[in-house]
Amino acid sequence: MSYVYVACTVLLTVYGQLVIKWQVLAAGAFPETAGEKMLFLARLLINPWIVSALAAALAASMTWMAAMTRLDLSHAYPFLSAVFIFVPLASVLLFNEPVTSPKVVGLVLIVAGIVIGSQG
Repeated sequence: MSYVYVACTVLLTVYGQLVIKWQVLAAGAFPETAGEKMLFLARLLINPWIVSALAAALAASMTWMAAMTRLDLSHAYPFLSAVFIFVPLASVLLFNEPVTSPKVVGLVLIVAGIVIGSQG
């Protein structure tokens, strides 16, 4: 069950990052003046989608705490690197972000790191 909690932590974190990006893109360019910046951010903070992303972050923290009751931190923590794989891949699909050779090499190195770091 501990690995289910780790997977939930990863999925909730990915969800939050993607929703925040989606809603920030929908909100438009970041304003220039301090007052407009504060209003822009305040509007985002009351946006139901942003609230759901923040709730996902809280839920991810809770599932992580549950996982930590059974797993060593040094064993479980490398699995969180999966966030660095899923977010860029989803960003390509959802936001048409470019796929570059350095990004692909980086993702391959992250996968190798997860495999090596999760051993023993």
